[in-house]
Amino acid sequence: IQWLLKKVIGSKNARLLKSLKPAVERINQIELEYQRLSDEELRAKVEQWKTHLHGIEDFQGLKRALDELLPEAFAAVKNAARRLTERNHTFSACDQEAAWAMVHFDVQLIGGICLHRGIIAEMATGEGKTLVATLPLFLNALSGRGAHLVTTNDYLARRDAEWMSQIYGFLGLTTGILQHDQSPDVRREQYAADITYGMNSEFGFDYLRDNGMAS
Repeated sequence: IQWLLKKVIGSKNARLLKSLKPAVERINQIELEYQRLSDEELRAKVEQWKTHLHGIEDFQGLKRALDELLPEAFAAVKNAARRLTERNHTFSACDQEAAWAMVHFDVQLIGGICLHRGIIAEMATGEGKTLVATLPLFLNALSGRGAHLVTTNDYLARRDAEWMSQIYGFLGLTTGILQHDQSPDVRREQYAADITYGMNSEFGFDYLRDNGMAS
């Protein structure tokens, strides 16, 4: 019976993916409209979103506002990636020169929506998890409360932060990087950024130190 039901109505995962298609189509439609904007006009939109979200103190109200803003914010991130690609933007990540050549695919937009909703998103090597994370990070950072990306070592934290900060910086947001040997003053500066990348244990021990449980 279960096999027959899956054939008729699909698996839970297939139904979720199908339900997200309208949101993906909406994001792509808005991104197409954003292509007609100048850099300044796009950044002005970001500032308007920040001003609006900073005025919302109620957590549930903020959550609803972020959900409503998701298509526009995701479209802005995709559009920023497109502009960097079209301009052959070059940058340095972990002292290595690179050229930006990435624009979000639909599967990455789906991954970003899932992460924003608190759903675990499993993606294979090479499917662009690093780029996926830019979408919910940017959206949630607009609230002014900080958004954190947790990874497994210092190298990945630095590499991904310096890499993806090209998008955040283009849209007017700041990026912080936690590293093992930083002083408390430097750490505070990293946490003060809109988006902070760091290793899992660095976030963990900073929390313990803040609460008097570690020296």
